[in-house]
Amino acid sequence: MFELRCRRVYGGPEAGDGARVLVDRLWPRGLRREAAALDAWERGVAPSAELRRWFGHDPSRFEEFSARYRAELDASEAASDFSERCRALLARGPVTLLYAARDERCNHAVVLAGWLRERLTA
Repeated sequence: MFELRCRRVYGGPEAGDGARVLVDRLWPRGLRREAAALDAWERGVAPSAELRRWFGHDPSRFEEFSARYRAELDASEAASDFSERCRALLARGPVTLLYAARDERCNHAVVLAGWLRERLTA
């Protein structure tokens, strides 16, 4: 089985992170590129600006946000391409999806990780 995890990008790199992939559309405020220690920045798999604004990190909207975001991912060529790149990365070791949101449970990286797990184990 593969190891796919999600972490806040502000925490800095940790042993065992493996490939570190930022999955936000916008660069995290106040973070220097060197401090992020990224292997990749996958802007194209982030939720649309419209969906992100609608969600507004409101936990009461997370379920609906998840459904809408999954629909965006299903229709996205960038997301399909990323799932294949992710498959290759996971063959070599762990992959950590990085995000800037404060909420560790209700954010797009959690949804993306679930979507990837479904695609990669099917």
